[in-house]
Amino acid sequence: MTQARAKSVSKRRKAGAATAATQERPLKIGEAARAIGVEAYVLRFWETQFPILRPRHSRSRHRFYEPEDLKTLKLIKRLLHNEGFTIAGAKKHIREIGLDRLMRGAAPTRSVAATPDEATVTAREDDAAIRGAPPLPLQRTLTEIRNDLMSLHKLLGD
Repeated sequence: MTQARAKSVSKRRKAGAATAATQERPLKIGEAARAIGVEAYVLRFWETQFPILRPRHSRSRHRFYEPEDLKTLKLIKRLLHNEGFTIAGAKKHIREIGLDRLMRGAAPTRSVAATPDEATVTAREDDAAIRGAPPLPLQRTLTEIRNDLMSLHKLLGD
């Protein structure tokens, strides 16, 4: 083995060992934010909104996130960013389904349409997604707004 190749292999081994050590040791807020894919201020804000997030603090008040904290953060990010929940909706969803169940992925995150109108709207959402319409969470929000406006229109009397 040439000396250059030996150095390359050595660097890769060290990088792999560092990655494994990172996964086992608690992460500072900046490291945790990078691992999750958000900014550090977002994690600080989420701590104020989700009582289930309580990272360990050092004497100097630095936050340290354990592997379980990272799993919870990933769940919260998925609910807020991918599935279109509001913060209040995500808190309610976690409270109703349970953190452990959501972490295992055993519970469906959205309920099936309750009324025929909602089922029709959902079918239209699927068709729109195929045509390149806005992302599904945005569509859901717009659909909810549309349904609310239709209900108000009915209440006010055509």
